[in-house]
Amino acid sequence: GGEGRTSGGGHPMSPWGVLAKGFKTRPKYKPSNRWILVRRDGRPMKQR
Repeated sequence: GGEGRTSGGGHPMSPWGVLAKGFKTRPKYKPSNRWILVRRDGRPMKQR
């Protein structure tokens, strides 16, 4: 019984297959990162 099973655990991922837990999703060296100060949902990014 129960719902259909998904296959295996694997790593938590976003819908696009980007690892969602514990991985940096953006390269540190991208200069454009400097300018992203507020996230799309309006919450401020974590400042260094």
